[in-house]
Amino acid sequence: MKKPMVGIVMGSDSDLPVMKEAARVLDELEIHSEVVISSAHRLPEETAVYARTAAERGLSVIIAGAGGAAHLPGVIAAYTSLPVIGVPVKSGALNGVDALYSIVQMPPGVPVAAVAVNGARNAGILAAQIIGAADAGVRKRVAAYKEKMARQVKKKNDLLAELGVEEYLLRSGN
Repeated sequence: MKKPMVGIVMGSDSDLPVMKEAARVLDELEIHSEVVISSAHRLPEETAVYARTAAERGLSVIIAGAGGAAHLPGVIAAYTSLPVIGVPVKSGALNGVDALYSIVQMPPGVPVAAVAVNGARNAGILAAQIIGAADAGVRKRVAAYKEKMARQVKKKNDLLAELGVEEYLLRSGN
């Protein structure tokens, strides 16, 4: 089995329904990942060890998802020189806005890239693009993935033009 290149970390299994999308897109792009639950608050030492040893274990990028105060991405970024992508997970009274602010408002010297609230799929694509900067094979797979998305949109537009708005909506279930 190939070593994972991307670590996908979340503070709770309640984040898994969102974070699985990063793993799915990485699988589709043939990039091996590992998925881990490690809380910055409840397992601070284990989280620090995970981040400190990530590069020596072969990881190139870490995707960290967190809701609420969303400390996990920043804590991981504090312990590694690898790129960290934060996924704010929608939770609580503020619907993920608190997590988004916590992730994007990092202090100088501890950057965390951020995607949209519940944007784990984009985090996976961004991780692939980071890896693809130095790996032509990954870069080609990302380009093919984006071309496939473009074909899907074109196909939908052609169907909309053929059917009209009402029939298209009836067929699509919207």
